[in-house]
Amino acid sequence: MKLYIVGAGPGAPDLITVRGAELLASADAIFYTDSLVSEELIERYRKPEADVFHTAGMHLEQLAAAMIEQVKQGRLVVRVHTGDPSIYGATLEQIALLKQEGVEIEIVPGVSSAFAAAAAVQAELTVPELTQTVIFTRAEGRTPVPPRERLQELAKHHCTLVFFLSATLAKKVAAALLEAGWSGDTPAVAVYKATWPDEIIVRSTVATLADDLRRHGVTKHAIIFAGWALDPYIHERGYRSKLYDRTFTHGYRKGEK
Repeated sequence: MKLYIVGAGPGAPDLITVRGAELLASADAIFYTDSLVSEELIERYRKPEADVFHTAGMHLEQLAAAMIEQVKQGRLVVRVHTGDPSIYGATLEQIALLKQEGVEIEIVPGVSSAFAAAAAVQAELTVPELTQTVIFTRAEGRTPVPPRERLQELAKHHCTLVFFLSATLAKKVAAALLEAGWSGDTPAVAVYKATWPDEIIVRSTVATLADDLRRHGVTKHAIIFAGWALDPYIHERGYRSKLYDRTFTHGYRKGEK
């Protein structure tokens, strides 16, 4: 009794891993959140006789019961999650119910929407001598966050911040960053539906982020970045790593004097 949780990647059908695609092609039953995962991806890889279950309208217990039923029939069952299942994937609660019924789990990682969005804007989130830390978080909405993880506290690190599930709370995000001492002209970028055909990139600043998102009609399905690593002219600033410095010696190269 085993179920596979597969990261679908950010949206583009060819950004699923080879292992994930092979499992989809072998699956007898596929469960996926049709409001988030590309239908084109499912249709590209599934075999014609596979049963496909749309889960956007299911609550947790319905979803778990349906998956357990398929597993108990001896079928190869794949649960597909958008991006990578380890980040805001709501997988833990599913795994808990599955394990109660003796179902083993194997998780296949996927390309996170955060990294697809960073690729879309050609950003390196860790820039030598500028920032070497990335924090993945979200603004506090209906689901609370621990007090020590509130945005005002995280923003005090002045590193690159990546926000999931926060497009509707952009004004709250900006206010928290400004309260933590960020300047209003700090670069911010939002990527709506990275790698999808209708992808939108909104380049902004902390001060104008909420207005710019509203102007572009971006209210969901967006990754937001904030920090100086997102400076659109960063490539002109002269930041260099030691790794490729001609004077830097390491285990595979002797530096020049």
